[in-house]
Amino acid sequence: MIRSLTAALAATLLSTTAIAQAPAPSALPALVKTVDIPYERFTLPNGLKVIVHTDRKAPVVAVSVWYHIGSKNEPAGKTGFAHLFEHLMFNGSENANFDFFKPMEAMGATDLNGTTWFDRTNYFETVPVGGLEQTLWLEADRMGHLLGAIDQAKLDNQRGVVQNEKREGDNKPYGLVEYAQLQALFPEGHPYQHSTIGSMKDLDSASLDDVKGWFQAHYGPNNAVLVLAGDIDARTARPLIEKYFGAFKRGPETPRPAVPVPSLKAPVDQVMHDAVSNTRIYRNWVVPGLNDADTVPLDIGMAVLGGLSSSRLNNLFVRQDKTAVGVAASIQEFENISLAEVTVDVKDGADAKAVAAKLDQVLADYIAKGPTADEVQRAAMKEVAGTIAGLEQVGGFEGKAVTLAEGEVYSNDPEKYRKDLAAYAASTPAQVTAALQKWLTRPAFRLTVVPGERSAQDNAMAGNAATSAPRYYVDPANGGAAAPAASGMTAAVAMPKVAEIKDLEFPTLEHATLANGVKVTFARRTTVPTVRVALVFDGGNSGDVREKLGTGALMRSLLDEGTKTMNSVQLAEAKERLGAEIGVGATMDKTTIALFALKPNLAPSLDLLSDIARNPAFEAGEVERLRGQVLAGIAAEKTDPGTIARRTLPGLLFGQSHPYGVPSTGTGTEEGVKAATRADLVAFHDSWIRPDMMEIVVVGDTTLAEIKPLLDSRFGNWTPPTAPKGKKVFAMDRMARVPRIVLIDRPQSPQSVIRAGVVTPLKGTDDTIALTTANEVLGGSFLSRLNMDLRETKGWAYGAFSLTPLFREAVPFYTSAPVQADKTGESIKAIMADMKEFLTAKGVNEEELDRTVSGQIRSLPGSFETSDALMSAIVTNITLDRPDDYYVTLPARYRALTAPALDKAARDVIRPENMIWVVVGDAAKVRPQLDGLGLPVEMGKSR
Repeated sequence: MIRSLTAALAATLLSTTAIAQAPAPSALPALVKTVDIPYERFTLPNGLKVIVHTDRKAPVVAVSVWYHIGSKNEPAGKTGFAHLFEHLMFNGSENANFDFFKPMEAMGATDLNGTTWFDRTNYFETVPVGGLEQTLWLEADRMGHLLGAIDQAKLDNQRGVVQNEKREGDNKPYGLVEYAQLQALFPEGHPYQHSTIGSMKDLDSASLDDVKGWFQAHYGPNNAVLVLAGDIDARTARPLIEKYFGAFKRGPETPRPAVPVPSLKAPVDQVMHDAVSNTRIYRNWVVPGLNDADTVPLDIGMAVLGGLSSSRLNNLFVRQDKTAVGVAASIQEFENISLAEVTVDVKDGADAKAVAAKLDQVLADYIAKGPTADEVQRAAMKEVAGTIAGLEQVGGFEGKAVTLAEGEVYSNDPEKYRKDLAAYAASTPAQVTAALQKWLTRPAFRLTVVPGERSAQDNAMAGNAATSAPRYYVDPANGGAAAPAASGMTAAVAMPKVAEIKDLEFPTLEHATLANGVKVTFARRTTVPTVRVALVFDGGNSGDVREKLGTGALMRSLLDEGTKTMNSVQLAEAKERLGAEIGVGATMDKTTIALFALKPNLAPSLDLLSDIARNPAFEAGEVERLRGQVLAGIAAEKTDPGTIARRTLPGLLFGQSHPYGVPSTGTGTEEGVKAATRADLVAFHDSWIRPDMMEIVVVGDTTLAEIKPLLDSRFGNWTPPTAPKGKKVFAMDRMARVPRIVLIDRPQSPQSVIRAGVVTPLKGTDDTIALTTANEVLGGSFLSRLNMDLRETKGWAYGAFSLTPLFREAVPFYTSAPVQADKTGESIKAIMADMKEFLTAKGVNEEELDRTVSGQIRSLPGSFETSDALMSAIVTNITLDRPDDYYVTLPARYRALTAPALDKAARDVIRPENMIWVVVGDAAKVRPQLDGLGLPVEMGKSR
């Protein structure tokens, strides 16, 4: 089991006195040998592969169904088809002809989603043990009995949803880059040459016959892998799986022709214009797929180049030359090919052509000489530590179920992860250099994206990413013989009821006090040998300097960029050698400096955490460098429609002098960041990052008796500075908050982002359970009124939601929806109507009450599966003055709720008539739609 890592790590990893040296060569090999996900595997006669992993830490089971079919299997003229079909799989099956989210939400499923990519389509959820049998029935019914439930109305609706998902992605800065990359890197007819989202034209042409053919050709049990991971064992699972899946017939075999790794004949240069803040330089190559021996060395090589904080490109372009504000290098792995990518975000004012030329020189030199042994070890350690952290979770996007399923689907080996980790541990500079020289000396696709208006050609490319040329990848749905829909026992077996689900057993919290009075809250978690430590300070975004907004963001960005004993490079390298991560972040009310550490490296990792919190250098050169990066971040926020709205609305609602009236991104304003001096940063640190404003939260594989002396020796002797504590004044100004629409022009936007809000009279420390539960019905869940109307009924948005963030001193109500541009006015009208109806004539009904209350109660055990989630819950309790048993008492409090109580909670505080609306979109198209909504419309700009 993963638990056995502790002893091996203790014997092999770094000691407290070895921070500055690379690990011993045997450290990583010994570490990865202990990483294990025990499982049992069996295959049904119809070809369904089943894998079961037992993990008893929580009463939940991750269910993951992977179909070995993705966008690379789409024939010409059918791009986007795999993804469109994934959407249809959530809209009901023959024996469960209702939205898949309904029973899932009622049983308290967490991590519920479906995704499509080039090589696969997967469906996953983590459910309470009592909901497992019903979940298997539902998954079986949509595997074997889907076609009778699909009709033209469902197809048309989900077509619109997918097209709005495409618009949402295209609308983002750099949103058209993927289309250009795929078209340039792959020849016509290559399976990876078109995007997974597809083209508008092909989506428009999808017919019911196409949908049925796709299902019949690719969704047989013999093309699927089912993984169960969690509080289950194979002896219990097998009879259920045989009962619900066993009678399905095999489907056709999806062809698996060889897929070549293409190479450009010569470098290809291209320039695109986009609504971006910084010029971005790309270098791309196609390299081998995930089963190739060169993929791990390539991944390490790219991490050394631009993936580590101490990477070559970061050190040179960002830290030394200061000609870039961000760099990256990575390998995106797929089954048959992978994509190698290098990016440099050029600093405003720097010569992009000179940066590009130097980048090519650096690449050539690095590829020729390769990395050092220490660089390879640091990159490998980072990968291994990240893998261990991900394996704490049974489901989701990176947990044990995903790990086993990926190995089975792509490599016919659930233990592929072990071989990969062993390869990382054994990698040498020579192997990395050889792989780089073999693959990255080939011609590159050299793309440059510069600020400016998108060209008609680029927009056309986004709309028609696929070509009409024949593809050599033949699809049986387009000419091969398709088997009839599978049939099985679900037709004769009623949907089983959810069995008893016990209430949450929240971990016991222990408390201690350091020598200087700092409070410590501890929760033990032993699933993986890791420890998380959070230093939680009062302040947060609301503590920023009103006259110089962004002082807090600049100070936070500098904390891990150099201390009085280590410069930024030394600090980055020390963290990498330890496999530690230290992040500095802020909510509206709190600032947190958080550590992730491998348990045997806890002591030296705590040394780094203490040094970062207590001894920041704020070196003049680093201040100016990070000032440039924060300013570049703000400029980037002002090019993204979603963040434009988030930056703008709080100041309109609270007033710009209110602590909560700051841009909700926390980055401040350009004027404020430019004005902040080093003295301001030191003063801000002394005001807020101090022991008398701090509490410590620890979650992980240790004990309070073990961790307290380690904390005392690093933080117990920390004395407050002589400067006074920071203060926040929560007083609303007397300015009128006139309900209105503020339109921010963003030309060429295929979507408009709508965000509206009003400040309720509540505080986060009040009893808000009735309001937050009512909001689940209105706009807080997939099945909410707003989402079902704008997405599932009208098809105007990929998603529409409302939220009630619990700030300590206030609770605003927000609604948010990115909608297609030509439906902006109608969408606002629909949101208004939905809210009015909910708050007057049509409040919470009994079905919504039962589903929501049941889901809220039953989802609790799965909500705190990871140490990170548990830590976040503890920090929230501290922020809102909640008792330790707050989450334990929630089930009883939920059960006491009634529909009238929810209606009253919402109607007492939500005032739609007082809401201020921010719309970010193409004003020429949008403004005429707003004039008839009964609200004054004014032009605005991002704060």
